[in-house]
Amino acid sequence: MSNKIDLGLIFDNSYAKELEGFYVSCTGAESPNPELVKLNVALAERIGLTNVNSDALAQVFSGSEAPVGSSPLAQVYAGHQFGGFSPQLGDGRALLLGEVLDKEGQRLDIQLKGSGKTPFSRGGDGKAVIGAILREYILSEAMYALDIPTTRALAVVTTGEPILRTQYLPGAVLTRVASSHLRVGTFQYFASRDELDKVKQLADYAIARHYPELKSSKQPYLDFLCAVRDNQAQLVAKWMLVGFIHGVMNTDNMTISGETIDYGPCAFMDNYDANTVFSSIDRDGRYAYSNQPVLAQWNLARLAETLLPLMSEDKKESIELATQAVTGFWDTYHEVWLGGMRSKLGLSSQEEGDLALCEQLLESMAGQDVDFTQLFRQLAEDLGSGCNTSQSYFNDAKAFLIWRELWLARLTRDELSVVGSISVMNTANPVYIPRNFQVEQAIEAAEQRGDYEPFEQLITVLADPYTLQQGAKEYAKSAPESFGRYTTFCGT
Repeated sequence: MSNKIDLGLIFDNSYAKELEGFYVSCTGAESPNPELVKLNVALAERIGLTNVNSDALAQVFSGSEAPVGSSPLAQVYAGHQFGGFSPQLGDGRALLLGEVLDKEGQRLDIQLKGSGKTPFSRGGDGKAVIGAILREYILSEAMYALDIPTTRALAVVTTGEPILRTQYLPGAVLTRVASSHLRVGTFQYFASRDELDKVKQLADYAIARHYPELKSSKQPYLDFLCAVRDNQAQLVAKWMLVGFIHGVMNTDNMTISGETIDYGPCAFMDNYDANTVFSSIDRDGRYAYSNQPVLAQWNLARLAETLLPLMSEDKKESIELATQAVTGFWDTYHEVWLGGMRSKLGLSSQEEGDLALCEQLLESMAGQDVDFTQLFRQLAEDLGSGCNTSQSYFNDAKAFLIWRELWLARLTRDELSVVGSISVMNTANPVYIPRNFQVEQAIEAAEQRGDYEPFEQLITVLADPYTLQQGAKEYAKSAPESFGRYTTFCGT
């Protein structure tokens, strides 16, 4: 970066100013021919990015030039990757430009992904290809529209440079926005080096940034752990309710803020299967759909280990406090998941047998090739029409028909009318999710032909996932049989 370009953004870079030693200042690689191919206009307006020349945006969002007021840096962190601890990871192909305050005063990171080598690239080129960038744009913005906490996509820039992976593919950079990029792995990096002063410094910074109400707490670090616990439990419960599978829930991919981050080999489940795995590198199913809450709690325990010395001078007491906090994950998770399932089934009241009712539905779906998203929308449609089209989704509907009678009886005991239940169901059950075959079609069109129209059409539909949209029937369909078994890759 030779010059700085004025984008009109007002940076306030607390991470760079307050956490020296937690990062390395660096710059992006110069792109031969950067081109802005997508700008998230609504998000740009939220952070005060308006009326800026697209060429200037392309220069900044490719990493070729830095914006005025920024302090570009690569963050350092460690992490458990598939259960094995790596003592140093860090931003190998990400560059934090800095922080801005949005119109409501919320502090947000602006980060580039794929802008070139950093001191933490570990032999990689630090670049990204267009497919991985479009995937994260599609998935993260779909999650936002589904009201699931997530980092967001601000812009996509192609670099004009072919990048060699299994073949040469167009290079690209994603600009994403997040509440922060603080990870469990950030804490692990310093804890593994016995740098307790830095763990405390990081915890104090995280509390001030994300949980300021805890600054006056008598046990701020325990309460911090509990706050992260609750946010992560709520997040993963929401993933489960829409069939989202992250694919690589390493501790360096678990944020302190409770946002979904690092959309690599992620995907949405088509047919219901609790053991669904898409990632090519998850050979043992560690991060399968049904394992996600278990691994979220496991990751939380790793965070708790880093905070033990801050909780009490008595190690035994610290362990007891942390264990109790981590165990509490399940209370929050089950509360959010069951509440969400009640809404998906049109229930507003609570009965003791509701958990069994929800679990029985999932059991009836197992091994039946039932489209997870479609079935819940069909249940609402059937409730309104008095028909039972839903049974046609099953190869063998015997168990489902037994469940259906129990569900209809349960609805008669609820305080909502039929119309009210249908309304609740249609608010909780999306019509449109990022169907894997459609995501791949959009990526292929961009990669092979430079055609971004399928990408644009897809993100337009996904921006309003709960509403039936005219002319969007194709986007609610299951994958054709010819699509075959779907496998995702980390994507670089």
